[in-house]
Amino acid sequence: MRGVTQETSAQQRLMLLDTASLYFRAYFGVPDSVKAPDGTPVNAVRGLLEFITRLVHDHHPTHLVACMDADWRPQWRVDLIPSYKAHRVAEETADGTPDGSSTEEIPDTLSPQVPVIEAVLDAVGIARVGVAGYEADDVIGTFTGRASGPVDIVTGDRDLFQLVDDKLERRVLYPVKGVGTLQITDEDLLREKYGVDGSGYADMALLRGDPSDGLPGVPGIGEKTAAKLLAQYGDLAGIMAAVDDPKSKLTPTQRKRLDESRPYLAVAPKVVQVAGDVPLPDVDTALPRAPHDPAAVEELGARWGLGGSLHRLLATLAE
Repeated sequence: MRGVTQETSAQQRLMLLDTASLYFRAYFGVPDSVKAPDGTPVNAVRGLLEFITRLVHDHHPTHLVACMDADWRPQWRVDLIPSYKAHRVAEETADGTPDGSSTEEIPDTLSPQVPVIEAVLDAVGIARVGVAGYEADDVIGTFTGRASGPVDIVTGDRDLFQLVDDKLERRVLYPVKGVGTLQITDEDLLREKYGVDGSGYADMALLRGDPSDGLPGVPGIGEKTAAKLLAQYGDLAGIMAAVDDPKSKLTPTQRKRLDESRPYLAVAPKVVQVAGDVPLPDVDTALPRAPHDPAAVEELGARWGLGGSLHRLLATLAE
């Protein structure tokens, strides 16, 4: 049921955090005047801790995983579509000339906070999983596919709407304003907003394209047209079968543009769809009730001035 924020079921409920998406939002949502005793900004750290506290309090997961980008732009995706996330790459050597290496552009005062976030999560005992060669989305997709109970995916990335499945109780909690207001995304909402269900979202996304990910899409086919084509022909394979069928109701322009986009459409599904076969490590994903390393928690809290944010998280986990 959309909008419900309290869960009363006693069954296991897995919550998966798209961690980078959330700490980026925390960074921009919490003033950078929030600093450690040494003057280092810790707005992303404290904002993320407050967000996790609220998520645990409101949605009562029994298991929780902070999913990480071990590789935010995997080479296997770039090999298929070279423009994939290309505009986000900062390439330069010490003298300012391109060197071919790829690093994601991160605000100067955010990047030093990421190791602090990782250290705090580890000390608290919240499972943190990143796998070489894969994005956090892929880790989330694999955990979701293996889950035997309800799954709440917390992300600001609409690509993960493709994992929404009402029958399997898989939904996305999508921040719509900072990190305080969540859109509970289920299949009803997807059909209402986009005209597709979870399984159709990836096909719609690759047809319309996504400039933020460097995906060109099919020229002239936007979100609404993609949704109409999917409603009429079922999925991408059905649409391409219609291109080959002279009796189909595609317009001449649609047929021409889809036909010319075959090379892109042949590889786009593998790029857009989250992987479901990531080799996940064997980790304990149960929600910790007490800190894994109390001494480290105390030291990190004092060093970085995490104060009430850390205490509130620990108190909520202990409830």
